[in-house]
Amino acid sequence: MTVTIWIDGRRMECCGESFGAGEVVAWQLVGAGAEDHADVVGGRRAAEIDFREERHGGAGEEAVARVKVVEVEEVHCRYAFPPGDTSDGRRAVPGTTEFVPVSGADRWVEERPGLEFVGYLVTAEPVAG
Repeated sequence: MTVTIWIDGRRMECCGESFGAGEVVAWQLVGAGAEDHADVVGGRRAAEIDFREERHGGAGEEAVARVKVVEVEEVHCRYAFPPGDTSDGRRAVPGTTEFVPVSGADRWVEERPGLEFVGYLVTAEPVAG
């Protein structure tokens, strides 16, 4: 059985913890709903996400899980201010997301023209114990 985990790109920038396929890691995980990341990865891929890694609270110690990383994908998309939006926040532009398979994740992601690095989708297997 595998699970899909969302790793926010900002977590990598601030914490710099790298991981790669085949490694066993211990992450604090919280459940993710299909709507949580649909704006960035699209509805179909968002429905695949079981958990998100939580670094700054919001989950109890019991939520720490050991998993073996099977696959890693970088997620990149374009952000823009929606037409007529008067807020100060940019939004992910639907249909611009690119998924890039990589062997591992670290603090340094190769830039993709016109896109911003957003995070990682990690396929993993739970490890007992």
